[in-house]
Amino acid sequence: MYRNSIENPEQFWSSAAKEIVWDKPFTTILDKSQEPLYSWFPDGKLNMCYNCVDRHVESGSGKDWAFIYDSPMTNKIVHYTYKELLEEVQKLAGVLTFRHGVRKGDVVLIYMPLIPEAIVAMLACARIGAVHTVVFGGFASKELANRVVDSKPKLIITANVGLEPGKKIPYLPIVNEATQIAEKRGLQGADSIERLVFDRGFGVPVDLKLHRDYDYYEEMVMSRPFSSIVSVSSSHPLYFLHTSGTTGAPKGVLRDTGGYAVALKKVMDWVYGVGKRDVFFSASDIGWVVGHSCITYGPLLVGGTSVIYEGKPVGTPDSGAWWRVIQQHNVKSIFVAPTGLRAIKREDPLGKLMKSFDLSCLKHVGIAGERCDPDTVHWLTKNLKPDTLVNDHWWQTESGWPMISNFMGIEKFEVKPGSATKPVPGWNIKILRENGEECKSQESGVVCVKLPTPPGFMLTLWNNDEGFKEKYMKDFPGYYMAGDEGFCDEDGYFHIMGRTDDVINVAGHRISSGLIEEVISYHEDVAECAVIAVYEKIKGEMPVALVVLKEGHDVLSKHVEQEVFQKVRQDIGNIATLKKCVTVKRLPKTRSGKVLRGTLRKIAQAQEFEVPSTIDDPVILDEVKDSMKECGLCVPVDLEFGSEPSRTN
Repeated sequence: MYRNSIENPEQFWSSAAKEIVWDKPFTTILDKSQEPLYSWFPDGKLNMCYNCVDRHVESGSGKDWAFIYDSPMTNKIVHYTYKELLEEVQKLAGVLTFRHGVRKGDVVLIYMPLIPEAIVAMLACARIGAVHTVVFGGFASKELANRVVDSKPKLIITANVGLEPGKKIPYLPIVNEATQIAEKRGLQGADSIERLVFDRGFGVPVDLKLHRDYDYYEEMVMSRPFSSIVSVSSSHPLYFLHTSGTTGAPKGVLRDTGGYAVALKKVMDWVYGVGKRDVFFSASDIGWVVGHSCITYGPLLVGGTSVIYEGKPVGTPDSGAWWRVIQQHNVKSIFVAPTGLRAIKREDPLGKLMKSFDLSCLKHVGIAGERCDPDTVHWLTKNLKPDTLVNDHWWQTESGWPMISNFMGIEKFEVKPGSATKPVPGWNIKILRENGEECKSQESGVVCVKLPTPPGFMLTLWNNDEGFKEKYMKDFPGYYMAGDEGFCDEDGYFHIMGRTDDVINVAGHRISSGLIEEVISYHEDVAECAVIAVYEKIKGEMPVALVVLKEGHDVLSKHVEQEVFQKVRQDIGNIATLKKCVTVKRLPKTRSGKVLRGTLRKIAQAQEFEVPSTIDDPVILDEVKDSMKECGLCVPVDLEFGSEPSRTN
């Protein structure tokens, strides 16, 4: 199947496209006329909302569950059938069209917590051909303003409050401040953009400004349902999602409609083994690409049931939260980030809570967001049923769907902890040297995809075709540069070790920080770790490990530290000599679970840095800084003998 997808891509994807309902059948499969800006099924027309909702109701599956809203934050569990979902989507589509004048091609910005109304908003936009851009509800006003300026929305859909353990986050004041900032930055009329406000209550007042702010409930009551659909071309933008980079202006990854629908429907079977009436639980947020593909569109395309979980892996109420959801809702496949699993493992290292639930329904655990350390993979396989596939797979916001994976619906390969397994059909993945030559087996290089990219890959960057070409296509002509470092082993398994910026250059030898982290994570006292590079004037750089210990261990003892040092030398070689291990309580991460290694590196070298907008908890940076100082770090880089090594490829 994979070979056929690479050798005969148009025939392969034309066959897959037959599973989607087209309003106007396509006659052209792939348009290469503006490469590297490819377009799949360009003359075909369809509607994503119809494919996700209407057709299931029309085929007699209206009583099947579309969503299960499970919220430990509100102590609510609510089921939504496909028929009920369709009615809500039609009403909101009517609100957007008839009451607020939103038309095909207009941008609607969605800034909401993970609640059913957010999913309804996405589908309502798709129904009328509007382009939605979802902003993660945890972003503050400054970052929201950046996205308002870039997207220039016709309407903003928001809520009065988001809930976190022990606190409430008022959303409307953040939106108001963001539009004021956007106005000052030159977006005329930004503060007058209409906003639709969903009032959740919880004692948070809603101060609506006349002729600008509208109550969601009242608008829905007065709505005339939009029962038809707006047919759009395959390449019509469904959404754009801003990448969560820590520097520069946000870049909107633009997704098409037709290619995305075709690829996503297939991958739900290929990778996750999810089909009609199967329950899929993605422990993510709609603000990320996983939330778009694996909470909203993917499960609905196949007629499955998607769990909307408003809670945390630990603390709502304990580290058994996810296992409770799996048992209670008969979840077949779950998608999680490594950081959530490590948080659970730290509190329940023996898996006692996990074993207290009946998880016999669970057949697949998909892990992505960043590379999962092998110790966590071993912990899962040891505590779950033998027939549960633990799949540490790899993909990106840009790709829209998995690129390297194991396969529930095609062929289950032997699991190699630390490897993302093999390329998914359609992705012609190569590991390249800096000069563009293909690396040999086991040789580390830059992860690239040979063009053309398959359906569902980003069309371009929002209003920035040249930026798209410069960022992704320039360094390796004929390839998309993914920006990750990795290698392919003798069995054809791919190992993605981390971003190219996370590669450490020790005396001219390139060593992946992920490889060192893998070795350290095997130690029985270590819950998780992050390895960064700090400048060293003799060797150029040296690795430093930040270690979070398991419960019951407060400080890394000298004995354990020496064991870690010895293990790194033994498994990787003397060139990877580790001389510093810093014990920290927590690692700073983005809200999607990625460790902020670049920020850690700047702290270690006393360099100026901005607190990343994507950070989960800024307090962690101060904690880490104090721990680093105790270990002799946080001193300015000594560049007396030359410049700091380049961080480029």
